[in-house]
Amino acid sequence: MFSVKKSRTGVRTCGFLLAGTLLACAAEITHAADWRMDLAGSKLEYVATLQKARASGTFKEFDARVRFDENRLADSQVDVTVVVASADMIDADVNKAIRGPDWFDGTRFPQAVFHTSDIRRVGEKRYLARGALTIKGVEQQIEVPFVWTNEVDTATITGELTVKRAAFHIGLGEWASTDVVGPDVTLKFSVRLRKTG
Repeated sequence: MFSVKKSRTGVRTCGFLLAGTLLACAAEITHAADWRMDLAGSKLEYVATLQKARASGTFKEFDARVRFDENRLADSQVDVTVVVASADMIDADVNKAIRGPDWFDGTRFPQAVFHTSDIRRVGEKRYLARGALTIKGVEQQIEVPFVWTNEVDTATITGELTVKRAAFHIGLGEWASTDVVGPDVTLKFSVRLRKTG
């Protein structure tokens, strides 16, 4: 009789250990996938107004580190780094000016950074990323709506948002007034990704 009880206890113990192992393996297998940005297939554009006319440019150097799974949003994360000196508005004189201290101040603050704290679904393939955007040493909490489309090993994130340039001290001195340069800057992005894990 004693040997039977001992056997059942051993079976239960083995069962618990096996269940725990399977759960651990399942968690490892189903973690949110890692994605690497393809710079050649990606674009980050900014649009402002100059004397009420559209003035646009692009950042030539930026990187996005993405961990994302539509079914595991709590595990998902997006980190974006932008080299502000790569801002390009075609005109060489304008490019030099916007890299200066009144604008992006690329010498003191070479990078702009966005780091998510939360991602949630808001519709079919549509999501909202909340997090901290830091430009010129100023951190602001923002919300970034985006669309996620993917195939097997590739994906694309697209979206846009509008920020107030004054909140990040962009456009100082004679440029602080919104009479010439408008207060809003729209950021548009299309990021091409390849799965790495």
